[in-house]
Amino acid sequence: MSHQLPDVQASQPDVTVGLSQVGVTGVEKLVKIARDGKRPLVLMAEFEVFVDLPSGRKGIDMSRNMQVIDEVLEAAVSEPAYRVEDMCGDAAERLLAKHEYTTTAEVRMTAELVVREDTPASGLSTQSTAQIIASATATEDGTREEIGAEVVGMTVCPCSQGMSASRARDVLGDLAVDDDTIEEFLDKVPQPGHSQRGHATLTVETEGSPDVDLMDLIDIARDSMSARIYNLAKRPDEDHMTYHAHANAKFVEDCVRSMAEMAVDELDHLPDDAVVHMKQSNDESIHQHNAHAERAVTLGQLRGELDA
Repeated sequence: MSHQLPDVQASQPDVTVGLSQVGVTGVEKLVKIARDGKRPLVLMAEFEVFVDLPSGRKGIDMSRNMQVIDEVLEAAVSEPAYRVEDMCGDAAERLLAKHEYTTTAEVRMTAELVVREDTPASGLSTQSTAQIIASATATEDGTREEIGAEVVGMTVCPCSQGMSASRARDVLGDLAVDDDTIEEFLDKVPQPGHSQRGHATLTVETEGSPDVDLMDLIDIARDSMSARIYNLAKRPDEDHMTYHAHANAKFVEDCVRSMAEMAVDELDHLPDDAVVHMKQSNDESIHQHNAHAERAVTLGQLRGELDA
């Protein structure tokens, strides 16, 4: 004799408080990125999937919901996608349609992207990695999608570099070097400053799909720091990175502002209500703490600030 199992999740909770995000994290799926005339890129992606939960429902029925989530993600990743943010949007819209009690569905994805490139001085082939960040939020009013990346680079502290330059100026003056020659030397030979590995994150969010190339966002993020870094580096490459980083010393705040300036230039085709999120975090070399700066702002507001 069979008996029907109770649907505890649908019952009234003891505490009738609604929740904005209930779901699962750490869901891994293979994702194929379509490329014109080339084989698709295959990524191991990790997903987070959430729906909102009304105050009168105890739970989302995790096992049944996981089956729905898995079916939705499998459908979204079954064919190569040109834009991973559209894939997230498709999954979020499918999820919203399958839940009668939810008003919002969110899908977030991260994955490591391998970028082939040449070293800056020796021209040797190497690879670098960037973490792709894509997400979508679906509601009855429409779907907003986000795309971007986190990359690593190098920064040099202008403050410590300024102290080194002051010391060099004093030493050269004691050696009877004239002021004009001292300034010309310091202009051509950047002085030491403490350096750190920097982590730059740039994403763009719009109503519907952002009309941006992911590689353009990766380039903006990498170029916002003092210098790009490379996995492979012969001595000429090491010299190139060290020189250019010290010739372009930046505080953590400068990196975000550089990102903002380049984003406005590169994203001039996007509407004012597009949102850019810019973040810089530096692993300090002479401190145990890290330095951090970020800004989330509409392109319209950012354009106004830069035009002022």
